[in-house]
Amino acid sequence: MLDHIGIQVSNLKRSTGFYKAALAPLGVELMMELTVEMTGGYEGAGFGSEGKPYFWIGKGKPGKTHSHIAFAARDRKAVQAFYEAAIKAGGKDNGLPGLRPHYHEHYFGAFVLDPDGHNVEAVCHLPA
Repeated sequence: MLDHIGIQVSNLKRSTGFYKAALAPLGVELMMELTVEMTGGYEGAGFGSEGKPYFWIGKGKPGKTHSHIAFAARDRKAVQAFYEAAIKAGGKDNGLPGLRPHYHEHYFGAFVLDPDGHNVEAVCHLPA
């Protein structure tokens, strides 16, 4: 089981704002910001829930390939709200909210590209 995951972003301030907006409908919030002075080299922001950051974005140079990150949504309405918030925050459409029966009967997801091109998804596996 994963404890946390991190990706690099080209503009920490812009990406922090994007993820604050996009992840709020999923109950994921900004929990911690770390500066170079605090860490001796790393500058980043940790997002999570229930007192634990588990998704980190760090200032750096994103790789030539992009990551895919999927966040669990409590219901299909939250998937829709994630998509709308992410687009409003500057994300680009990469798959409208809807069923993806090729994965399984109840797979309901939405996909957006973050400011660095990472594919970010919200998914609900429950029936409507």
